[in-house]
Amino acid sequence: MLSSILVPLVPVILCIGIGYLTARVGWVRATAVPDLSNIVFLVLTPALLFRTMGHVRLQELDFQPVLLYFSAAALLFGLTLAFSRFSTAAAARALAHTFSNLVMIGAPLMGLVYGPQGLVTLFTLVSLHSLVLLTAATMVFELAEAREQQRTGSAAPRPMAHTVWQAVRNSIVHPVPLPILAGLLFAQTGWQLPEMLDRPLQVLAAALGPMALLLVGIALAHTRIGNHWRGALRVAVIKNLALPATLGTLAWALGLSGPAIAVMFTAAAMPVGANVLLFTQRYGVMQEEVSSAIALSTALALITLPVVLVLAQFFMH
Repeated sequence: MLSSILVPLVPVILCIGIGYLTARVGWVRATAVPDLSNIVFLVLTPALLFRTMGHVRLQELDFQPVLLYFSAAALLFGLTLAFSRFSTAAAARALAHTFSNLVMIGAPLMGLVYGPQGLVTLFTLVSLHSLVLLTAATMVFELAEAREQQRTGSAAPRPMAHTVWQAVRNSIVHPVPLPILAGLLFAQTGWQLPEMLDRPLQVLAAALGPMALLLVGIALAHTRIGNHWRGALRVAVIKNLALPATLGTLAWALGLSGPAIAVMFTAAAMPVGANVLLFTQRYGVMQEEVSSAIALSTALALITLPVVLVLAQFFMH
């Protein structure tokens, strides 16, 4: 049983390793990473999301596991703020502890381990992941920044309502949630895509897994950890281990189990997502530490994910 659980990890590790070596020998330069990211996020990801959700009826979706995920994230987010001085730096750490890389690493891994139904469960979470976490984080960041500005007597804070609305809009008008919603709407019509359209989408969707994993390795090779490795490592350990532990404890306490819970447990163990870095850049705080944490969390996931996949089997029944 152990081998059947861990075998799907082999292509994940190999693709990341090949991407890393490709960058290290100079075949892919750092300047190419943004363009490769555009291919993954703007072309391949929407194809997989739309094609997967384009066969799902709304009554088939189960939001209970998603609620469990957000409950665990909210608990860990709150604990991070409670044990820190309320500031934008604490908000950045709290977001890094709870925001997962669900597409570039999560989608290929879930497809290999849990199959098409696992992807449907994952994409149900993905459809709300950025909207819920980034909107909540925006409010915390804005409150913390307003407090800091009030304390230092610097410029007046931005109107929170406008900032929150921007976060909500940007979380929906985005190449990840939009194709999920479009696919769900299409599925409710009962129509079928013509083969001449469905076949190219199938080819593009199949390319997402290897391309995204190669890009992860390439990005790792071009990331410099710097002097903030201790704080970054602490963030990586909490993200990779504390979030799935919190979710698993809640699931056990509530008596929840089944494949969807296993998917959420595994999703919680994904490394820190790149959107956290965008927030630190926007608020001018913790940029180097979060950038290092993303790299360390991704590298650490190669060790922690096998353990999580084994533990996830306890939720399968």
